[in-house]
Amino acid sequence: MNSEIQKLLNNLISVENLSSSLYLAMSAYMATKNYTGMSHWLRLQAEEERTHMLKLIDYVTDRGGTVEILNVPTQQATFGSPLETFSKVLEHEKYVTKTYRDSYDYATQTDQQTAILLQDFLREQVDEEAQAQKIVDRLTLAQNNASAILLLDQELGNRTGGTAPAGG
Repeated sequence: MNSEIQKLLNNLISVENLSSSLYLAMSAYMATKNYTGMSHWLRLQAEEERTHMLKLIDYVTDRGGTVEILNVPTQQATFGSPLETFSKVLEHEKYVTKTYRDSYDYATQTDQQTAILLQDFLREQVDEEAQAQKIVDRLTLAQNNASAILLLDQELGNRTGGTAPAGG
């Protein structure tokens, strides 16, 4: 594995580690606000991001590379309203997609095996962004209607693993 691909993959490992940490912090925050369904959804999302990180770690080690686990910045403790929180989720997922897209563009020119791996992550990012967008859209529609927000909270609490649909 060339050093640039190794650096690229270690950056993606850091992005997934950051994502997991961010969503775990958001989950804890939602729990303190008694949005137990949103907290549950975010915790499962944190676990999913950790799974992505582990897949990347395994790939680097299987290819004879060196994994570098960088420090994750301290996450903030508050994230605002549910709409503000999930808007941050959507913004973060768009950042993740861009990072994978840039990495894929480089890998297609230098390492086709890595490009194939990254293509799988890019496919999943379509769903990640779509789910976050659905939640943001529904929270926007709910505005400050407590009943509507609690109904969505209950629905998000039904997530069982993987990327779960938000109402569809």
